[in-house]
Amino acid sequence: MSRAKRVLLQLYRLAVLVAIAWIIRAHAVHLRVSGLTPLWVEEVRAVLPDAAELRDDPSERAGVFIHDAKGTQIGYAVRTAPLSDSIVGYRGSTDSLVVLDPGLRVLGVRVRSSQDTTDHVGDVKGDPYFLKKTWKGKAWDAVASKTPEQAGIEGVAGATMTSLAVAEGVQRRLLEWRAEAEVARPVRWQIHDYGIVAITLAAIALAFTGTHGRPWLRRGFQILVIAYVGFITGDLLAQSLIVGWAQNGAPWRSAPGLVLLLAASLVVPWTTGKALYCQHLCPHGAAQELLHKIAPRRWRLHVRADLDRALRWLAPGLLAVVLVIAFLQLPIDLAHLEPFDAYVLSAAGWATASIAVAGLIASLFVPMAYCHYGCPTGALLNFIRAHGRSDGFRRRDAVAALLVALAWLLARYHLPIHAWMVSA
Repeated sequence: MSRAKRVLLQLYRLAVLVAIAWIIRAHAVHLRVSGLTPLWVEEVRAVLPDAAELRDDPSERAGVFIHDAKGTQIGYAVRTAPLSDSIVGYRGSTDSLVVLDPGLRVLGVRVRSSQDTTDHVGDVKGDPYFLKKTWKGKAWDAVASKTPEQAGIEGVAGATMTSLAVAEGVQRRLLEWRAEAEVARPVRWQIHDYGIVAITLAAIALAFTGTHGRPWLRRGFQILVIAYVGFITGDLLAQSLIVGWAQNGAPWRSAPGLVLLLAASLVVPWTTGKALYCQHLCPHGAAQELLHKIAPRRWRLHVRADLDRALRWLAPGLLAVVLVIAFLQLPIDLAHLEPFDAYVLSAAGWATASIAVAGLIASLFVPMAYCHYGCPTGALLNFIRAHGRSDGFRRRDAVAALLVALAWLLARYHLPIHAWMVSA
């Protein structure tokens, strides 16, 4: 395969991972901003008639940017739910829309939906002053800094409890994010971060220099990885971590060592073809290899070709399951699909521990059995890996395109599906 084609193939593989991560991130932002009741342009137009498009804000402010037909930002909007769900007026909570100008000064407030009595909500909506003028022209921080009582807000006659619940919902929603939140937090390096970086650099050195003729070096490093990465820090790569970071952003300020570990585990195989994490940094892989070395030869089993082909669909299938769980928000912990939490003894559940033990036992008979057949994280890292001159567009590359399509479909149709599940 020519060099140009290999470069294009690697760019394709990178694009696949970026696309899936972007879809997961955009979907998570949309859920955080809109939940099951997204804001619509039509309701914003009641305050800003020129509104033509709403774009989710991925920041902690969790609102939407309002754009006109020319694409110019003309405002910003938030809904008070779900923060206002716990604020009960006469008999129920109210979800309100707060529309602001680009400088984050309030332009208007509207009631979106309410569990309160119809008459009380109607009185609030029909009051000529309350929604239209109570907050008009006030800055985000000014509204957030004072409770309705401190701000001297009076309720609507005949619907006092409902209107004050609306006011409290607006104040509490804006208080959730204030300008001070934009102050950059420092990067916190702790001792275990330095340890993770040091062991990652050592693994990179071993990946390029090799340990041929020095088995003691490989065995010693594997024991170190199991002890330090596995049992001491618990900083193992897993689908739960990767999906969580895709949804919420990488915690590079609070866990810089682990972020650098993931970055190296993706960049090194993508650029050089060296399977850095799977071969050198994974405690479960190291444990499997050590067990296989000490197992008697008579225990070793040969996996038939047809069974081998069938088992190799397991890891891609688990990646599809991960996407379904993540997008549909099913009550299943992604950590329970892999064995890695078993090394964090205080957090190990029965499902994780069972997978870990089964994988280790299998390695006594089939070398690296779990790595070859059952590891979705390993499949992801192996997908991005370059394979030199013999590389080419393979079945895994086609399957990866199908996973992108699955992610897109789940993101697009998640809300109606989820709403149906909740109602059922």
